[in-house]
Amino acid sequence: MGSEKPEATREELSAPLDEARPLGYEDVSVVGATVADIDEAHLWSFVRAFEGHAFNEQRANGYPTKEILERDLLLARSDSGETAPTVAGLLLFGRDSQVAEFLPRSVVKATRFAGDSIQAAVVERVCLTGNLLTLHEATLRFIARYVDLWEARPRSFRAADLSDSPVPARANYHRGAATEAVANMLVHRDLALRDQTTRLHIFDRALEFINPRRSAGFSPVAQKAIRYGVPQRLNPQLAAIFSSPGYGLQLAAGGLPMLLREARRFSNRQVEIVAFNDEFRLRMYGV
Repeated sequence: MGSEKPEATREELSAPLDEARPLGYEDVSVVGATVADIDEAHLWSFVRAFEGHAFNEQRANGYPTKEILERDLLLARSDSGETAPTVAGLLLFGRDSQVAEFLPRSVVKATRFAGDSIQAAVVERVCLTGNLLTLHEATLRFIARYVDLWEARPRSFRAADLSDSPVPARANYHRGAATEAVANMLVHRDLALRDQTTRLHIFDRALEFINPRRSAGFSPVAQKAIRYGVPQRLNPQLAAIFSSPGYGLQLAAGGLPMLLREARRFSNRQVEIVAFNDEFRLRMYGV
């Protein structure tokens, strides 16, 4: 300030950080991607869900995908005259093939093991790709191939009288809890980490969901807070659009607290949650 050099206050230091973009990895432009890599049908289906209050089709002058992404949704950025979708924009609305090309770390590796540990033989292993809507539906289809999902626990299960069978019966899980576990795995993963991958493990009597999550800054206190529904989101913008009814998914209401409650009621076993080595792991038990 003039000829003086006073020490900056906390507020003065925070001001440029508050105005800076990107605020997180979800806001970073995807190098090489363009607006042409966006699935316009999916994007405009979402936008039209807000017709009459946030969006006015008569004033839109056609289908200005670039303007909607950049100015309305903050899912694209212009650098040197070129507009590129952000990581969140491509994950949410990108064409499936383009998401796999530009964001290879966004895949989900799903494995069915013939036992209750990763040392058991592999029955099937697939690599699921696509935008978040495609990944959510594909992951649930893979789960439904090997387990039964229920809205509420029935009085008896179809395989209850086959305890002496050499082949383990299909495990049973609460549908809402499994749906929330998939959504949690996809939305809250930390794609800035290069060495960790998103994984789904299906065992004879458990489902395990693993997503990258930096251990630094994710304290044991924060890990306890999420059980009460206190958010610790890495990707708040992505999470908000993903959970919006306009995005097109039928998600369970209640978040992680609902998952913990309904999974325990269904199987009489607590859900296990651990976070270490830059990974978040959730294990849910079936009956």
